[in-house]
Amino acid sequence: MIPSLFVSHGAPTLPFDDCPARDFLSGLGTTFEKPKGIVIASAHWETDVPHVNRVAVNDTIHDFYGFPEPLYRLRYTAPGSADLSARVAELTGASFDDKRGLDHGAWVPLMLMYPDADIPVVQIAVQPFAGVAHHIALGRALAPLREEGVLVMGSGSFVHNLRLLDRRGLNAPEPDWSKDFADWMDAALLARDDDALSHYRERAPNAAQAHPKRNICCRFSLPMARAAQRNASTRARPSARCAWMPIPLHENWRTQ
Repeated sequence: MIPSLFVSHGAPTLPFDDCPARDFLSGLGTTFEKPKGIVIASAHWETDVPHVNRVAVNDTIHDFYGFPEPLYRLRYTAPGSADLSARVAELTGASFDDKRGLDHGAWVPLMLMYPDADIPVVQIAVQPFAGVAHHIALGRALAPLREEGVLVMGSGSFVHNLRLLDRRGLNAPEPDWSKDFADWMDAALLARDDDALSHYRERAPNAAQAHPKRNICCRFSLPMARAAQRNASTRARPSARCAWMPIPLHENWRTQ
C-alpha cells in the first residue's frame, strides 16, 4: 500500500539549495512504489470549506516575493486528473476549483520527489479556522485512496517562525524551544494521540513560538496526512535542515 506522507517544504529556494533537506526529498520518491496519483495539501491554500482543484494541467503558482529571478522561471506542470478530483470530492464533500494550480508548498517538494512531473496531482485546500480535529477527519476520509495507489501527502512546516531564523549555518545548534516542540509533536504522532494533536496549542511546549500565526502551520496538513494512515507512523528523517535555516523545518513523516 502507498504510504501517506508529511514533509516540511522549507523555503521556495529549496530546489537550488545544497542542503540535506533537498537531498532527502530528491531520494524520497524512490523509496516506495510510484503512485498512480497524488493528493497534496499545503498550508498555502486556505478556504472556508474544503475545495479541490480540477484542472487538465497544473499551473505553477509563485506565491512569494523578493526571491532570485531564476526561482520565478521554475515550472512544475504536472497533469491534473478530473477523475481523482471527483474521487476526492466524493470522499470529502469538497467543492471544485477549476482554475487553481499548485502553490510552492506543493510543487517545491514534488519537483524534487518526482522531477519528471508525470504523475497526476490534485491539491486540496486547508481550512485553518476549522481546527485540527477537522483536518484529522479529512485525512481519514482520504484514507481509501491509499489502497487505490494514490499518495496522500501533507506539506507545511514543523516549525514556522521567520522572526527567529538562525542564519549562522547548517551546524548551528537547534534552540531548545524548537527541539522541545518538535519532540512533543513527534511523541504525539507516534502515539497516534489525536486528542493531544487537536489541542496542541494548549499542550505542546512553546507552541506559540513554533507557530506564532495560528493560521499558518503544519498542524493542518500534517494531521491530515497522518490520519490517512491505517497502521503506524514513523519518523523518516529528523531535522534534515536547510543550510540557512537550522531550526527543524524539515521533519518528515511517513505513515505505513
